[in-house]
Amino acid sequence: MIDLLHVELKRTWIQFIRYPAEVIAGLIITTSVFYGLFLSARYMAGPSFAFGDRLDAVVVGYVLWSLNLYIINDIAIGLQSEAQTGTLEQVFLSPWGSPRVFFARAVASLALRFTLISGIVLILMAISGSRLSFPPVLLLPFLTLVMAGYGFAFMMGACALVFKRVQQILGIFQFLLLFLLAAPFEQSTGVMQYLRFFLPMIPSTGLLRDLMARDLPLDWLTFGLALLNGLAYLGLGLLVFNWAEKMAKKRGSLGGY
Repeated sequence: MIDLLHVELKRTWIQFIRYPAEVIAGLIITTSVFYGLFLSARYMAGPSFAFGDRLDAVVVGYVLWSLNLYIINDIAIGLQSEAQTGTLEQVFLSPWGSPRVFFARAVASLALRFTLISGIVLILMAISGSRLSFPPVLLLPFLTLVMAGYGFAFMMGACALVFKRVQQILGIFQFLLLFLLAAPFEQSTGVMQYLRFFLPMIPSTGLLRDLMARDLPLDWLTFGLALLNGLAYLGLGLLVFNWAEKMAKKRGSLGGY
């Protein structure tokens, strides 16, 4: 598995240096969209309005949304790209197995995306005046967030295998994901206070907002629930992907995009 990960890291880096314009354009678009929303909110609220720690929480939510878009789109778009270039069947014939190959590619891509997201965070902090904290312990809830994100990435990959064209599904899911990651469910009351632990990525996002925007200590009980949430959605994503792979092989439609 280490050899596979090393090869995928090398492959990702080669693609990046050959096609840097796409990555740079994504960086510019991501920051420009946030800046436009930020200016619009300030204009509507008036010059006397103070965001307080809400601005920091919004920045965290937007950055996590951007990161998860990269993660979730990676496998589905990668499948379509492999099919168009005629190499998808070779991937599924790999002795490593297709889930391991795509997981290694996703991890390799995440290493590059994480660097870009770090740059986006610094840019957003500069243009908005936000002041975020980065305690080392935030890596724990970040890991649970990534696990759940990969679970959905494999689900979208399964949709790509079964339905072939998933651009519309990905587009709709982007808005749903923005609602899930931007809304402060960790401050909810009533039934939603308990239901949020079953929603994807919500416990992890709440912990990251508490750590980065509100300077609160890590709630270990909530972290345990966030870990279960991440493992559950990752396991579900792998199960759905394996089912979709079997269906595609049974139909003989792996390369039929």
